[in-house]
Amino acid sequence: MQETQPGVTPTRVEPRGAGYAPDRITNAGAALRILAAVVGGGVFALLAWVILHSITLPAFNTSMVTRALATAGSFAVVAVTAVLMWLWLVDGTRGPRAPRWHRWVAEIVATLMPAALVLTSLGVPLSATRLYLDGIQVDQGFRTQFLSRMTVQLGNHDMNYAELPTFYPLGWFWLGGRMANVLGMPGWQVYQPWALVSLAAAAAALVPVWRKLTSSLPTAVAIAGVTTAIVLTQTPDEPYAAIVAMFVPAAAVASVRALSGSWAATAALTLYLGISATFYTLYTALSALTVVAIALVLFFTRKRGLTPLIHLLVIGAGSVLIALISWGQYLWNLLTGDFDAHSTANHFLPIKGTIFPLPFFSFSLVGLLSLVGLLYLIRRFTRADITGLGAGIVVCYLWVLGSMVATLLGTSLLGFRVEVLLVLLFCTAGVLAIVDALVFGLDNLYPPGLSTRDKRIATAFAAVVVAAGAFSMLQNVPMENESHIDQAYADTDGFGERADRFPPDSARYYGEITEHLTERGHAPTEAIVYTDEINFMAFHPYYGFNAFTSHYANPLGEFEARSAELARWAEGSFDDLADPAAFSEALDESQWAAPDAFIFRGSLDGDEPFKTHIAHDIFPNQPNVRYEALFFNPDAFDSADWDVTEIGPFVVAVRNTSHGK
Repeated sequence: MQETQPGVTPTRVEPRGAGYAPDRITNAGAALRILAAVVGGGVFALLAWVILHSITLPAFNTSMVTRALATAGSFAVVAVTAVLMWLWLVDGTRGPRAPRWHRWVAEIVATLMPAALVLTSLGVPLSATRLYLDGIQVDQGFRTQFLSRMTVQLGNHDMNYAELPTFYPLGWFWLGGRMANVLGMPGWQVYQPWALVSLAAAAAALVPVWRKLTSSLPTAVAIAGVTTAIVLTQTPDEPYAAIVAMFVPAAAVASVRALSGSWAATAALTLYLGISATFYTLYTALSALTVVAIALVLFFTRKRGLTPLIHLLVIGAGSVLIALISWGQYLWNLLTGDFDAHSTANHFLPIKGTIFPLPFFSFSLVGLLSLVGLLYLIRRFTRADITGLGAGIVVCYLWVLGSMVATLLGTSLLGFRVEVLLVLLFCTAGVLAIVDALVFGLDNLYPPGLSTRDKRIATAFAAVVVAAGAFSMLQNVPMENESHIDQAYADTDGFGERADRFPPDSARYYGEITEHLTERGHAPTEAIVYTDEINFMAFHPYYGFNAFTSHYANPLGEFEARSAELARWAEGSFDDLADPAAFSEALDESQWAAPDAFIFRGSLDGDEPFKTHIAHDIFPNQPNVRYEALFFNPDAFDSADWDVTEIGPFVVAVRNTSHGK
């Protein structure tokens, strides 16, 4: 223990790592590298996807071949990167004597490493199917429907309702639609390559972002690799959310710098929050709350004057202006229109939403890394980067608590989705702790008699252990996503085929139904259809009279009122609307544009009614949806106004275009 003389104030000792910056880059250099990483990672992923889909590999759910190739690919990527990062450190000690091309090769490979891991962990297992994770099941059905809408229409359009702006953030889907246009692919088919490309581009950008924040390329690579592994394990089925989640720890660290007076960090944070708000609002909200919390802490605990509040105001105003690209038109309609708008998007509380995520108690590598991060957060909380991560963790836990309490108000805050952010924040702190120990704690970690050569060997051994741990996490990604990958092979795609070559389900008739509708003057992007076959709308971008569930429905669409209208038509078709003229008149008198076609389950043989369903939100029950069967009287369609045809298990009732509405 250091002794001091009475009356003498000891000098405060800064952490030994405070001045460590072997790979410092300028703001301009960081910006150029981030842009290059996004472009390079995306192009690399697209080329790799093209190659993977040009060769024939067996289905993931019927063979172990793609699993083996995925593992081998991840091992090669991690091994090569680890060797290059070791050489990077060695070259750094050689100074000017080190060949410059070594450094360029190492930096390029390091930057593309996370993108390559996206391809080996997800791209290879999905290489024999056209669908993405979880195929076209429930949530993916809605997401695919939105991507199909953005592919055929350039502006701000709702995925389902005609003449309404989107409620769901359009950023990722709009960009995916443009990629589909360039590649000449339908929206549903571009989902997989666009998901892989966007994930790869974002993951690659993590390297220059963290290099700027830590001034160390090996540290940046380690954080980027761990982040990629965690995101691909916990939330890969929502690529737009995963992209936002990847940068939450970096945003937390940058927040302290921005609010302490850095205009470069302020600009970067403004762009991140603004763009992320057009991708996925939940994680944006948590990042924004973290910025506010840090600003208040800095304002009240440090003598920085109004600097934190000024930068907070700039960040808030700038990010809101960017966010309005997606949200402006919806908010304008909400404020100026006569809509009975209600949202049930937060009416979901699975079992995961009833517990606090405590990743540092899980018996796994992620758990161990989180535990190291927790200890490091406590030990180094006054360091700027650790303060930011700690503030982010506190905000996330308060959000989880608030989500549980919000159930008293008949809603939730979707707290179960916050777990991935907590894992990322804790593990990022864990990586920083390991780096701090390896770089600055060698004299304390190793015995005094250890030679320099022995220390290098010990450090190399530690690097191998870290690389092996990262690889262990990555090789489990396909296993963790096994059910989602299997579903991508088991579902029938938009061409009416299953990737595992088993017989397709009734979705194989969707193409024939679309041809039938088009022949009768009802082309996609123009006609309105009602059906409970959500996958039909995902593959073929018709407008829907109503969404399938209220949880993904645009509040401006007035879901409950439309469901009541459908129920009235169904019941009336056996009573006062049994006459075809009365039924058609009831449709024409609707306050919304009536369906141009109905797609029912049923048959034209016999007297059985035509069947469809509507959904009811029954939150707080779990499951939170109850489906009600609606039956329509076939006699109501027995007129010249309608063309009724049986296609497979479906009855398609099409309004004749010659009928004047």
